[in-house]
Amino acid sequence: MITPVKRVNRFFMLVTAPFIGLLVCLAFYKPSLTLNLETQRFAPSEGPVQLTAGIKDQLDQARSTADYTMRAVSDSAKLYRETTAAMNSIVVKAKTQAGRPGVIYNRRITARLGFPYETITSSRIAIELYRVNPGTYTGYAMKIKLKDKNAMTMSLGAEGPGSSETTLQAARRYGAVAGINAGGFADQDGKRYPLSTTIVGGRYLTGFEPSYKDLSFVGLNKDGRLIGGKFYSREQLDKLKPAFGASFVPVLLQSGYKTVIPAKWEVSPRRAPRTAIGKYKDDQLLIIVTEGDNENGSSGATLEELQDKLFNMGVSDAYNLDGGGSSSLVFNGRVVNRPSDGALRPVPTSFLFFK
Repeated sequence: MITPVKRVNRFFMLVTAPFIGLLVCLAFYKPSLTLNLETQRFAPSEGPVQLTAGIKDQLDQARSTADYTMRAVSDSAKLYRETTAAMNSIVVKAKTQAGRPGVIYNRRITARLGFPYETITSSRIAIELYRVNPGTYTGYAMKIKLKDKNAMTMSLGAEGPGSSETTLQAARRYGAVAGINAGGFADQDGKRYPLSTTIVGGRYLTGFEPSYKDLSFVGLNKDGRLIGGKFYSREQLDKLKPAFGASFVPVLLQSGYKTVIPAKWEVSPRRAPRTAIGKYKDDQLLIIVTEGDNENGSSGATLEELQDKLFNMGVSDAYNLDGGGSSSLVFNGRVVNRPSDGALRPVPTSFLFFK
């Protein structure tokens, strides 16, 4: 792709080429002047003085032409430098102006979250950790900007399907700087299996399963963008090019609108520790982990409160992840939230973030 600066460079190369060629010719071409006095015949009015004067006039004219050419080249070079500097300035200004809407949008997001009390920043990722305390519950929020699509992944238990580990163990095993619990699970014969459609490393763990009982899929696609929702065919999900993801219930926000929370999930339990993940219009992620002392419905946040919080934060799409004793928030090598079980619960899947 030819940039404006490159166009200017090509223009001046074309303009100055003839002048440069002339200078080269003048520098290397030296005509020989040989006078054969025996055969040379001078007209009566001509003599050595007149001949010398003619040659001198020609040399003076050549010198004048060379001086003019040098001045023209010098002026062109000066104009080239000035134009290039002006074009560079315009390009820098255009880039700055183009980035302003994103900066303004990010400031609006941050203004709603408050002041981060801890951050992680690198060339791959930017994570800001906030406290959440609307009055009826307490919790934490993480705003995440993925600069590198590979700065987030989903882990599976160390021994594969059927195995589980805490999010802290997963983070340490993979060398992640932050992590949360991901999808739901089902226990069978002493093993813990991910619930419904699960994708790891771009592959379906146990095949595709159409959405049922309000289950939804959530994960990242191969472009590093959060995707999710209910899917009733594999082709429907494959169109989004999922890289990894897990399943749970319910969807909280879609395209900036609140979804209807199924009545069953409003009371099973009503209040609980919860984990939710969402995205903004600029693809930044927002994760909220609420705290609670138990799973009997009297402590923590309701799904409606969590939905309202995400909506008021300006999130466009959001999905509820496994909660209760599974809710986990790991940041910089430590557990930030207070697990309702008293310790982190081993889970089959965790979302991990890398510096």
